[in-house]
Amino acid sequence: MRILSRSAYLPGHQPEVNQNLIKLNTNENPFPPSPKVADAVLSEVGNLHLYPEPYSKKLRKLIAETNNVSEEQIIIGNGSDDLLNLCVRSFSDNIRSVGMLVPSYSLYPTLASLQDSKLLKVGFNDDEFNLPSTDIINSGVNLFFLTNPHAPSGRLFSQSAIFSIASQIDALLVVDEAYVDFAGESSISVLSSCDNVLITRTFSKSYSLAGSRVGFAISSPEIISVLDSVREVYNVDRLAQAAAYASLSDVEYFNNCRVKILSERNRAYKFFTDLGWHTIDSHANFIFTEPVDTFGQVGKNVAQSLYNFLEKNNIFTRYFPNHHLTESKIRISIGREEHMRILYQNINTWRNEEC
Repeated sequence: MRILSRSAYLPGHQPEVNQNLIKLNTNENPFPPSPKVADAVLSEVGNLHLYPEPYSKKLRKLIAETNNVSEEQIIIGNGSDDLLNLCVRSFSDNIRSVGMLVPSYSLYPTLASLQDSKLLKVGFNDDEFNLPSTDIINSGVNLFFLTNPHAPSGRLFSQSAIFSIASQIDALLVVDEAYVDFAGESSISVLSSCDNVLITRTFSKSYSLAGSRVGFAISSPEIISVLDSVREVYNVDRLAQAAAYASLSDVEYFNNCRVKILSERNRAYKFFTDLGWHTIDSHANFIFTEPVDTFGQVGKNVAQSLYNFLEKNNIFTRYFPNHHLTESKIRISIGREEHMRILYQNINTWRNEEC
């Protein structure tokens, strides 16, 4: 059977959390959600015998106001993955193909395979992850996934480049902005000129709700209407809607956490570049760096060595050995100051032991 022959999505390792573990492998927010979330969730517990509001209307309204768009341009999902899945179900099949950059989010191929959609992979031309705009425009697909800021590199593609692609490609351009709150630059401005763009966002990263599973998309009312027609009716539960609304409402808490993460990201970038490691100037909540041992060597074995050493010492990072642009690098989520300090100490220990 075709469904049994496909490869399933493999999420980042979720080790059992304990006080001695430093988890820097799945780009979660190191800070808990807004204190207002707990009260909001508890207020809904007594209503769990009732179905949730099927359109998440209250949350849609707040998101629309926050982003200066109409409510008809918003859809809420069970995480942004739910919305990515709806895009594939609605705009691709065994005739209409899907495109993506490689390397990129490894869920995209899984979603395409579920729909029996042909997948076109557009590669980068260098290890700086510069956007191959012409190749995307000429891809001939019906749906193209573009992660911005890019993962796993953290590279931010300019809005002029996004607009150029959107205005020339004959396809739905899905701009996956999972990390955009750490970049400060969104493609929402492109929507007014290009009706073939859909932007996905998540509450998992910047709003500390990875365990709650809430995402949203912004597009034209026509595209949102199509997605609404195929989504599961009660796709976001009462507790998740309440948590997301409370989190989005607490602007001060959001900004405070964001500033701390950006500050630690800057320190991390300086630490790795001071070591002479090739490190992408990240616009996300992680750093993508190429380890160098004390002999000046880089490569797959060096990256694997550091990854294994850190894991042995209860520091979990992410390693992608299956692509030539990622096999010599590791991705490190930005954690709390004290956790990052321990990370740096262990990296220095690893370098000394490599002598």
